[in-house]
Amino acid sequence: MWPLRRRKPLGPAGEDLAAKALRRAGYTILDRNVRLGKYEIDIIARDGDTTAFIEVKTRRDDSVVPPEDCVGGTKRQHIRKAARIYISRHDEPETYYRFDVVSVLTPESGKPTVTIHRDAFRPE
Repeated sequence: MWPLRRRKPLGPAGEDLAAKALRRAGYTILDRNVRLGKYEIDIIARDGDTTAFIEVKTRRDDSVVPPEDCVGGTKRQHIRKAARIYISRHDEPETYYRFDVVSVLTPESGKPTVTIHRDAFRPE
């Protein structure tokens, strides 16, 4: 009997889809699932002269709240703190920085939808 193919957990599967969409959009993936102190950034990528710190939110559907709206104040603060650590270690004077969110909808039937929200929130 052939082993059944198991589905990848929703989060990692969404991050894989997000990375593919980012590459198609011209981003260069620098790193994934980066631990910086006690915080994590899902994807760090270059988009031209800008380094983007990217949070990926994956959901089966958006009937209640769209995935991009699930990046609340506390999560944004954590991403900002992680970005400060990253910048202190990799500071490049000619580089701009921004925060993007990628929302991934993976319905039970049909194709997934990936939306890139550039400059989704400010550094403060």
